[in-house]
Amino acid sequence: MSFLLTGATGYIGSRLARRLAHAGHRVHVVVRPNSSLDSLKPILNRVQLHTYDGTAQSLLKLFTTNQIDLVIHLASLASVTHSLNNFESMLQSNIVFGTQLAEAMLIGKVPYLINTGTFSQHYNNCDYNPQSLYAATKQAFDDIILYYSEATSLHCTTLELFDSYGPFDPRPKIIPLLIQAYRDGKTLAMSPGEQQLDLVYIDDIVDAYVTAAMRQLQGRTAKLERFVVATNQPITLKQVVEQLERVTQSRLPIIWGERSYRMREIMIPWNKGKQLPDWQAVTSIEEGLKQSVFATDDD
Repeated sequence: MSFLLTGATGYIGSRLARRLAHAGHRVHVVVRPNSSLDSLKPILNRVQLHTYDGTAQSLLKLFTTNQIDLVIHLASLASVTHSLNNFESMLQSNIVFGTQLAEAMLIGKVPYLINTGTFSQHYNNCDYNPQSLYAATKQAFDDIILYYSEATSLHCTTLELFDSYGPFDPRPKIIPLLIQAYRDGKTLAMSPGEQQLDLVYIDDIVDAYVTAAMRQLQGRTAKLERFVVATNQPITLKQVVEQLERVTQSRLPIIWGERSYRMREIMIPWNKGKQLPDWQAVTSIEEGLKQSVFATDDD
């Protein structure tokens, strides 16, 4: 099959691009002119790059000159906080770009889209309560997709992601920060640590996207669907650290309670979502942490 990925230079997107390329699929990737391609180095000779210049026309050219079976939309500007300096970029990345993509897909006659949502759209376990402006922009694009699914031929499956982790993760997220503290021995100031996390290993997340894509291509979906990609086994941050200490057989240099919880900290992850059919997380937290800490090959 022929897939188009946005966000393929990010951690999850690059892992998905590798999986699809290794499986023999044709992989097209949308990049910005200044995008770093380091995460795609192992498969650069097996993917086709397309430059997005900020216009819908550049996306339309892609669809009219290439055969694309399905689009997987991972690109976003994700941040728990925002400022006067970055909120316009967030709107551009999370709303405008996605709408341009949907419009170009229609004209290019590409009917299948896998979209990416976030559990942070459900603060306090609500059906909708955005934890942050980022979460609100994801919801705004959901509403735009609702229009396209109702009024056009577009089919969309949205996967709501929870906390992700895995080997060689460059993002400043909690697991990479803990692993770095283990490796360099520098003290890490933490909150009291009672917030719960639903941590999903990167290979399981990639499996979810592949499963969702095949469901669409095989005609086993409704026009608009929404599923969670979760273990449904949340554990507290303190328990995560205990697991990592067992895996590494060392004491992590953490000071609990040195920092306050973030504003609108999610203490209990959303637990009302519908699980993606034909998929489940199979990697235990212990095994996932072992792979994250001790993996030696990033190919």
